[in-house]
Amino acid sequence: MALTLGTTGMDSSTQADVTTAFKAANAELGSHWTLVADDNADYVVVDMDSMYGPMSWLRLHAAGRKVIGLTSVERSQTDYRLMRPINASDFTVLLSEIARDAPPAQTTTAPATSTPAPAPSDHLPDARSLPEDETEASPVDSPSMVSMPAAAAELTHTPAPAPSMPVPPDRPLSSWLGGNGLERRVRLQRDDGPVLLIDPRSKIYHGPATLKPLAASFEGTLLIEDFETPDAAKWEAEAAKLGEAQPLARLQWLGGLLVGGGKLLPGNDPDGQYRLTKWPQTEREFPKHFRIATAMMKGPSTLDEIAAASGVDRAEIADFVNANLATGYAELVIPVAPEPESPAKPSGGLFGRMRGR
Repeated sequence: MALTLGTTGMDSSTQADVTTAFKAANAELGSHWTLVADDNADYVVVDMDSMYGPMSWLRLHAAGRKVIGLTSVERSQTDYRLMRPINASDFTVLLSEIARDAPPAQTTTAPATSTPAPAPSDHLPDARSLPEDETEASPVDSPSMVSMPAAAAELTHTPAPAPSMPVPPDRPLSSWLGGNGLERRVRLQRDDGPVLLIDPRSKIYHGPATLKPLAASFEGTLLIEDFETPDAAKWEAEAAKLGEAQPLARLQWLGGLLVGGGKLLPGNDPDGQYRLTKWPQTEREFPKHFRIATAMMKGPSTLDEIAAASGVDRAEIADFVNANLATGYAELVIPVAPEPESPAKPSGGLFGRMRGR
């Protein structure tokens, strides 16, 4: 059954741009989607940068609806995100991801609720008619938040999620591969280096079979603009040339291996004891890693102890530990202080005194 998309919380100009990009993306994907009124849509695009966008999100979230946040910021509390400026390529990738995530029997009827919240008006006047100070108002400071219906206002008492740590706009590829990094399929090529297709949702990538040719991809830092967002056709065509998908953990492992420069990453105790929680996938390109892993599987050890047991220098061991900490195969072991021995109790009674003679 066709998936359905609606729009709300945006001015007429933005809605026209969204509709145009959607129609182009939908045609490329075989017209499996239908544009309907937001009350009947499976997924609703909400302009989170507009004055009424956060109110629309509150209403839809309370009703259990799936929301696509149209926004220019890097992260959003919505289920999915569509970045500004709006273009058909990003829309194609987004619709493909949603279709992949959707349950097999996707229906076009919104989930029923016993007490639906009254819907505030989502139809904005033309953006040019809004005062400049209101167009950039935050959802907390906006006067419209004070007068919204009581049912929606009660949602503001829900504990907010813990704020994520700020991340710099330019950072190494190893950081982009982590939890606060990439959110959709991208293509990366540094200069004339090899091509990488990275799918963070499916936790796979397409690229060279060996890892050492990718070392240059981890040098320096990258901005989000350095990643391309290929459309579905280009992704499939290039993925077919690069070969079978590989686990993203392998790429994260390489990033951990290269980022430390022979030293443990900040926050890891250089004098601590480390161990492997399970046998890692060692790479033939790094033959000494088998010896390091063998030594670490024997029990918690410091880097110097691992070096003595494996015959590998400390710098290479530090890189190996960083790589396996990044993929969850290694851990720092905190020594447990032994409990103090209880003092011996003196023997009592006549027989005890006799035995003590």
